[in-house]
Amino acid sequence: MNDIVNNSARIELLSPRLANQIAAGEVVERPASVIKELLENSLDSGARRIDVDVEQGGVKLLRVRDDGSGIPADDLPLALARHATSKIRNLEDLEQVMSLGFRGEALASISSVARLTLTSRTRDADQAWQVETEGRDMAPRVQPAAHPVGTSVEVRDLFFNTPARRKFLKTEKTEFDHLQEVIKRLALARFDVAFHLRHNGKTILSLHEAHDDAARARRVAAICGSGFLEQALPIEIERNGLHLWGWVGLPTFNRSQADLQYFFVNGRAVRDKLVAHAVRQAYRDVLFNGRHPTFALFFEVDPAAVDVNVHPTKHEVRFRDGRMVHDFLYGTLHRALGDVRPEDQLAGPAAVATMVRPTGIEAGEFGPQGEMRLAANALLEQPQGAPTFNAPGSGAGAGYQYQYSPRAQSSGVPVAEAQAAYREFFAPLPEANATALPDGQGDIPPLGYALAQLKGIYILSENAQGLVLVDMHAAHERIMYERLKVAMASEGLSGQPLLVPESLAVSQREADCAEEHGSWFQRLGFELQRLGPETLAIRQIPALLKQAEANRLVQDVLADLMEYGTSDRIQAHLNELLGTMACHGAIRANRRLALPEMNGLLRDMENTERSGQCNHGRPTWTQLGLDDLDKLFLRGR
Repeated sequence: MNDIVNNSARIELLSPRLANQIAAGEVVERPASVIKELLENSLDSGARRIDVDVEQGGVKLLRVRDDGSGIPADDLPLALARHATSKIRNLEDLEQVMSLGFRGEALASISSVARLTLTSRTRDADQAWQVETEGRDMAPRVQPAAHPVGTSVEVRDLFFNTPARRKFLKTEKTEFDHLQEVIKRLALARFDVAFHLRHNGKTILSLHEAHDDAARARRVAAICGSGFLEQALPIEIERNGLHLWGWVGLPTFNRSQADLQYFFVNGRAVRDKLVAHAVRQAYRDVLFNGRHPTFALFFEVDPAAVDVNVHPTKHEVRFRDGRMVHDFLYGTLHRALGDVRPEDQLAGPAAVATMVRPTGIEAGEFGPQGEMRLAANALLEQPQGAPTFNAPGSGAGAGYQYQYSPRAQSSGVPVAEAQAAYREFFAPLPEANATALPDGQGDIPPLGYALAQLKGIYILSENAQGLVLVDMHAAHERIMYERLKVAMASEGLSGQPLLVPESLAVSQREADCAEEHGSWFQRLGFELQRLGPETLAIRQIPALLKQAEANRLVQDVLADLMEYGTSDRIQAHLNELLGTMACHGAIRANRRLALPEMNGLLRDMENTERSGQCNHGRPTWTQLGLDDLDKLFLRGR
């Protein structure tokens, strides 16, 4: 009975020490949490150089020194008090926060669980001043000190007075890895600030100020690895007051976990589910199952349009118009990835590439049906006279043996019926339509000219860099898939009325959402009717999705619409069907091609969006340069 709350106990104010330690539970989780708060204060003070010294993963010592504006001697005691800050004054300031920290709890919370020494000097002061605390209630004592203009904060013996918290810390290496990741994120957010990190006396990071594109790219390479920069696409676009720039990794440069994903909103590193959903949508067609994209993106928006005070550690934000932000991010990244051609992948590292890559699509053109609009735009922008590849006998009924992928086998969609709607994509065409082998004059195209076919599976081609290997089935599958999407966008979706309408029980909010987006559902081939406050009737579904579970699909779509303001589930189902159709219709293994047919396929790859990956995210081609070939034979050694 000892754990029963005593309801007769009197209400009392918590002691300042206990209140600070409770607040520390929100702010100070580990040494990385401390370094985050201290670095944010340094950046808010206008620092241009920050030096960090760490011992034993940050548990024994954390020292941060900056060259910022400093703290006046009279304000030093207040700096250690709760809810004391120089960054906001009133509610209007909170509605458009420009600083990283603003709650005024960090130093008070840290000082309640560690031994803290704060030394600072302003530019107009004759000398520096210092204040110390040791994790207990005490009157802050200010004394003179020697220090240049700026501030130093020294935190020793973290959790020395709270053993229960200290035992949850991990090994020194683990804690330092977390701490280093915090510094890397802030170093990416502020290219104009130099960061220097030492651990146990050893220099770990030495990042100088980066004021131009080349210097910024070098910092990105130092933090994310040179491999990321060599396989990254630089982008920059501004529409309707939204500005996005940075680097997105090519689909072939992916990770097994989401550990190389940096997203910043007005200079603040965040992990936001709306952003994650938009990025996941943009990579949907080009990423292998279970893999994660890589990116370092910087998003700038009017501070009044974003709320950064929705989480104690400010890792999450809330946008005033989340739907517009989602569609802008998705559309920009989707178009940027779609614009990648083989010549882009063969170009030099992103460090020397221009940051500006116009997408040609206005913000707001994206959304629930955005991918169909993008496909329609691709149809309008298709280069005139581009060579096409049509392999004779490569239709669905050509009879060649091919082992289909598990995804195609398990899709359960009516492939034959769906192919009938787009029969022109699968009908055998005469060989005369294939591109002829060039005479070798003029510029060599990015994927070069075909030399031979290997085992009826791969095409060997020679380009300016060396040897190109192409998986002909995967490449043709992507080409057909993109053309099917364009055809669907231009012809629209036909609906199939249900003989017996399906009744669907939903919440009142879901029913309201279905009514609000009724015209959108209709454009995608659905017809929904509201029968009551919490009842919908499904009267029509897309003809291509007549085998799908309509009830579950509509429920999932409504859940997405209420969460993100948009949904890609219907489009995802349609794309899965189109991908299966393309897989069945693409040229099979052991299909012998003539040189003109191989070259026709190569030219089509150069003019097709996302041709670097098949529909399942596997690469369609790879380059072996002369250096790679020389290494195989130890030439030059």
